[in-house]
Amino acid sequence: MWRVEHRAARRDSGGEARERADSAWEEDPLGFVREKLGFEPDATQARVLASRKKRVLLNCTRQWGKSTVTAAKAVHQAYTAFGSLTLVVSPSARQSGEFLRKATGFVQRLGIRPKGDGDNEMSLELPNGSRIVGLPASEATIRGFSAVALLLVDEAARVPDELYLALRPMLAVSAGALWLMSTPFGARGFFYDAWERGASEWLRVRVPATECPRIARDFLEQERAAMGERWFRQEYLCEFTDSGDGVFAREVVERAITKEVRPLVLR
Repeated sequence: MWRVEHRAARRDSGGEARERADSAWEEDPLGFVREKLGFEPDATQARVLASRKKRVLLNCTRQWGKSTVTAAKAVHQAYTAFGSLTLVVSPSARQSGEFLRKATGFVQRLGIRPKGDGDNEMSLELPNGSRIVGLPASEATIRGFSAVALLLVDEAARVPDELYLALRPMLAVSAGALWLMSTPFGARGFFYDAWERGASEWLRVRVPATECPRIARDFLEQERAAMGERWFRQEYLCEFTDSGDGVFAREVVERAITKEVRPLVLR
């Protein structure tokens, strides 16, 4: 009902042409980001923003710009889908706050004065009633949200599995989109499982530092020497490396598991 009334109000105020223009942007997120937000993405960022997939996995190097890309995605969602809710979950309140600051900058480029929703400390509400809400990775803070149109999980490799499982039902009624973004953090957790064994519904995008045009090669060589091979491969080459604290490597354990052996039942 709200959406119908809101659109009617816009027509009554002479906003019918503007409504048609806004609807056109809904089908062209990449054009919206370029023209309305003033952000020129690189080739991989453009492919991600243009995708219509509802399930997206971004396995990317540090400093690739995933927060900027996903903030642009969140603002496009909020601007073109009246009364929608975008939820951003990060491991800490500080990280969620940084995301909201980037989204706020984009909203200002639209000529909209940023304001909160009045209920959540880290939030943006647009004149069309759409909201972007940032939360830390705490199960106590995410309970109560529903009908989420876009769910963004930042640094997903460091978000607990139980929280991720509590988040997914928020998409049940809305059939909303789910984006998981992270640099790897070991061969474990839901982000690793989705990347390695997730269904074909996922768009998987891997961006190592060697493919990022904004990171210099000589800097990477210095980082490799300073960090050591394992950490360098994880942080910059997007590899799910073992932590090194197990007796056996994870891939060895996984190869040893088979469904062909019937379990022993004691009678």
